[in-house]
Amino acid sequence: MFKTFFPYFGQYKKYAILTPILVIIEVFMNIAIPYLMSLLIDRGILGYSKDQILKIGIILIIATLISLFSGITSGITATRASAGLAKNLRFNMFKNICNFSFRNLDEFKKGSIVTRMSTDVQYVQMAMQMSTRIAVRAPLTLLFAFIMSFRLQSHLAIYFVLIIPIISLGMAYITRRAYPIFQRVFKITDDLNTMVSENLLGIRVVKSYVREDKERENFNHISQKMFRNYRLVSRLIALSGPLMQFSTYLMSLIIAWLGSHFIVRGTMSTGALTSMITYSIQIQISLLILSMVIVQLTIAKNASQRIMEVINTSSDILNPIEPIKEVVDGSVEFKNVNFSYNDDPNKLVLKDINLKISSGDYVGIIGPTGSSKSTLVQLIPRLYDVYSGSVLVGGIDVKDYDLKSLRDEVSFVLQHNVLFSGTLRENLKWADENLNDEKMLKALKVSNALDFINAKDGLDTIVERGGTNFSGGQKQRLCIARAILKNPKVLIMDDCTSALDNSTESSIINSINTLNPHLTKILISQRVNSLKNCNYIIVLNEGKIENIGSHENLIKSSEIYREIYESQQKGGDFDVKE
Repeated sequence: MFKTFFPYFGQYKKYAILTPILVIIEVFMNIAIPYLMSLLIDRGILGYSKDQILKIGIILIIATLISLFSGITSGITATRASAGLAKNLRFNMFKNICNFSFRNLDEFKKGSIVTRMSTDVQYVQMAMQMSTRIAVRAPLTLLFAFIMSFRLQSHLAIYFVLIIPIISLGMAYITRRAYPIFQRVFKITDDLNTMVSENLLGIRVVKSYVREDKERENFNHISQKMFRNYRLVSRLIALSGPLMQFSTYLMSLIIAWLGSHFIVRGTMSTGALTSMITYSIQIQISLLILSMVIVQLTIAKNASQRIMEVINTSSDILNPIEPIKEVVDGSVEFKNVNFSYNDDPNKLVLKDINLKISSGDYVGIIGPTGSSKSTLVQLIPRLYDVYSGSVLVGGIDVKDYDLKSLRDEVSFVLQHNVLFSGTLRENLKWADENLNDEKMLKALKVSNALDFINAKDGLDTIVERGGTNFSGGQKQRLCIARAILKNPKVLIMDDCTSALDNSTESSIINSINTLNPHLTKILISQRVNSLKNCNYIIVLNEGKIENIGSHENLIKSSEIYREIYESQQKGGDFDVKE
């Protein structure tokens, strides 16, 4: 795992390298101190030598200070290295997520991404802090404590070796059983976060349908699953405590019993026994720490796999080697286009689409629910790539364009109007960071939003999270203003005027035409009245173009269009007032 993440330490690599070096120095000092203590007892105290006491005592103090300095410094460097790694991992994950295509985003649940960027990175951070410090100290202490024990009294030290298999087998059992449980815990955590996120975003829907009890029941079900798995893994981890205690008591008993016999026989000094006790404690502590590290690394292994899954997922939409950076005009053409969300030819959602839209046209798209209207227009800025065929903008295949250049010239107003926390000015500057107030006010006037904005605080109006302090129609108009400010060659409005009355909608379209008559406008709508003024209307059904024509022609020639029109006339296609 350290090898996998080492490149991501970035500018913190020096701390990741320095930490083990400092730990090694600390370990050598900690190993030397018990040996020096044995010399102090045997040569100084029992030998009644003040010179030896003074000499060895000074060396002991120096060794202790070096150990203290190394320990404190290694703690600081380990923290910096692990925190820096966590920061870089989150940045690399977020950077890669920003490059994801819509297909890539479909692969990961929103709750899963949040968990991976927060909880999973935290687990890896903790594991790396332990790996660069504790995981280095414990094995080295264990090794050198054994060596020094054998040097002092090999017959007694040999019994230390007998303890290792007991602990090793126990920890191997715990790790093997715990690993798959942690995998389930991570998956359940994803589900829990996804559910909480969806409920918070849709809390108004939950309350309007009086679904609070049902959602509480669903939450409790997932929470109980997490509780059962955590309880199971906690029981396994809890075994490590008694296992270590048993090993500690057994080792202490062996040292006390055998050590006393060796002293009586004269084959071992009192100082050596004191050192052996200290080394035994160091060995036991090292084994305890190793057991904790193994558990932590087991958790981090799952987390690291999930993190690298995000980082290593390459976008299926990439820039060409020599991209074209200029879009000549707003003409759009579909040539024999087929599309499937999972590249399965047996599950095509768009089939044999052939369509040509001239620059400056005002085109409507209508069709029954699920006819892939939104999917069709998402192919224009390469939010998805076609399965077969080609999409052309300005007479050039969209795959030949630089992605940024293409998307700068294709402005999208989505079904779900998204406004971000901050001021209105900050939201509008998503279109262009260099916009001045005059241009923003002009766009707000075009989108019929200026009046209600001036009634508040103008461009300094605070936008709450999700734009909840604006009505549906107001949010739609603000999003249209933001799209206009990009000064695109193609403007796609995906059912983004559903909360506007016909009069306001017509006024906005007329203002856009006056602003830029060469702008290609594509409007998806379920309201026939919204599409009457289009140059022509495309009727989609089950992923195929059923008909193309003006409103008057489609009423005569398209059964689907006629049915939609008549159903709205019977139901009364009332203008939606705010």
